[in-house]
Amino acid sequence: MTTTEIEQKVTALGPWFHNLNLRGVQTAPDHFLGDYPSTKWQKFRESLPADLTGLTVLDIGCNGGFYSIEMKRRGAQRVVGIDHDEGYLAQARFAAGVLGMNIEFRNMSVYEVPKLKERFDLVLFMGVFYHLRYPLLALDLLRQHVTKDWFIFQSMLRGSRTRPHVEEDYPFWEHAIFDHPGFPKMHFVEHYYSQDPTNWWIPNRACAEAVLRSAGFRIESNPEPEVFICRCDEGAYLHPIPVAAL
Repeated sequence: MTTTEIEQKVTALGPWFHNLNLRGVQTAPDHFLGDYPSTKWQKFRESLPADLTGLTVLDIGCNGGFYSIEMKRRGAQRVVGIDHDEGYLAQARFAAGVLGMNIEFRNMSVYEVPKLKERFDLVLFMGVFYHLRYPLLALDLLRQHVTKDWFIFQSMLRGSRTRPHVEEDYPFWEHAIFDHPGFPKMHFVEHYYSQDPTNWWIPNRACAEAVLRSAGFRIESNPEPEVFICRCDEGAYLHPIPVAAL
């Protein structure tokens, strides 16, 4: 395709949330977060394996395909991106095609991942958690059904960034611990946040870490304020998932 043809298709598929460089054409040059998500990617890219040759990758909530494309650039043998929005999937398929990358994109909800019947070496879960009505169910499904090793988690965080010591148990009459600003909390958004009705549960930092551990992930590093590099904790207790959710 010529540059003009790419520009015309980018406009037709817009608006874009991922700013991609498609052979010199930017898909979202006026993004309110800047060159996003590249600016975030630069802050944690060194925490992931540089060579993914022979590995499989699942990109949950792939949007316009930025992270799927970056994983393919690192040599991943197979990359699957899923999203429930057909508009984003059309963008991702077009972007991958322009860049000559063989990436599989599917219309699928995170709650449907057991249908894949496959475990992936690396699973990306970027910017999805706080959009979910049932976030812990999603984490349990991802840990128990599709993640083989690496799990890359990113969520919007609000509230305290502190991590107070929390005991495994407290007596019934203990109230004060819940008033500590750093105690694991998820803020519930009944209506809108940032004009988005899909922003449901926004955790503080301690909560993000706690739910990851509870789902059976071991946090290896936190290279960027919102990004947690995890691996499966083989010794963790895995909570039973209701049969009706499978």
